[in-house]
Amino acid sequence: MVGATKESSLTLERGLALLQAVAEAESEAPSISELATAIGASRAAVYRLLVPLQARGLVRREGSKVRLGLGVLRLASNVLPQLRMAANPALRELAEKVGATAHLTVADGSEAQAVAVVEPSWTAFHVAYRVGSRHPVHRGAAGKAISQPVDNWVVSTGELQPNAYGVAAPVRGVPGLRASVGVVALERLDADVVGPHVVRAAEEVAAALK
Repeated sequence: MVGATKESSLTLERGLALLQAVAEAESEAPSISELATAIGASRAAVYRLLVPLQARGLVRREGSKVRLGLGVLRLASNVLPQLRMAANPALRELAEKVGATAHLTVADGSEAQAVAVVEPSWTAFHVAYRVGSRHPVHRGAAGKAISQPVDNWVVSTGELQPNAYGVAAPVRGVPGLRASVGVVALERLDADVVGPHVVRAAEEVAAALK
């Protein structure tokens, strides 16, 4: 029984390595031989590993070439909703404490995209920040917290919207995710007061995603 479990675990690990190799291949579509080299397995083993991946639509074969399948898009479409669900409790607490719009922003290539936004319930005025909003990843507190080395938090003023002030901190320790948690307000924020709250929220989001 232990041997069977170990063998299943090894098969799963190799299958995931194969899927990753297809996704990260520098060529347009890697060949069976290239994939065998990439994961350190025989061609016969690659053929066997491809069968369940093809059955689930995660890869498709074109002769000896292998491409990602549409099943990957279906999986990817569920990522952002799950990110929002995991982040919302920490963002809600942050927005209410600070009295500013809180957001989770992720890097998408050279852009930063807001994937979760929570507005405070008790303020008369606050910044309306739409989910899906994009901006260059090197601009604004949210982008800089992702793209630049940051000890704790980063501050920006009017970089994305005139007279808007932002404080953001990176989300650390989640493999494959480049993201930040931040707040944005229409009046100057006291970074020494707000910064620690933002850092704590970023840590809570990271813990929820692990």
